[in-house]
Amino acid sequence: MSLKERLKEDMKAALKAKDKEKLSVIRMLQALIKNAEIDKRGELTDEEIISLLQKYAKQRRESIEMYEKGGRQDLVEKEKRELEIVEGYLPKQMSEEEIRELVAEVIKEVGASSPKDFGKVMQAVMPKVKGRADGSLVNRVVRELLAQS
Repeated sequence: MSLKERLKEDMKAALKAKDKEKLSVIRMLQALIKNAEIDKRGELTDEEIISLLQKYAKQRRESIEMYEKGGRQDLVEKEKRELEIVEGYLPKQMSEEEIRELVAEVIKEVGASSPKDFGKVMQAVMPKVKGRADGSLVNRVVRELLAQS
């Protein structure tokens, strides 16, 4: 089942269950997808949809951070619930330990020996973690491991 079909089925289930919050989030995601398809002038692939959902999830995380700084706990909770729903449609994220193992392997593969090789390592790592890891976390891990070299 494609991601679009899954969203459609989950929307029907949320309607039947009268889950207004989930319904609202799913409708927002469907609107994002529809707008992207209009811009592209064609159907989005599951990979493109996942990329779109990741951007949306990142926006939710940034909003949570800003609301926490502003002391708006009510909005923090709302954003966290939204983020939880969106993450249900994303591939399982890699743990920091899994990322460290992968980065260590890539460092050996490309023969990186100093922080100067950062670009070479990132270029090899990112396609392998695409959609399963946050870029800023990968960036931090690569910098740490190269600094230890």
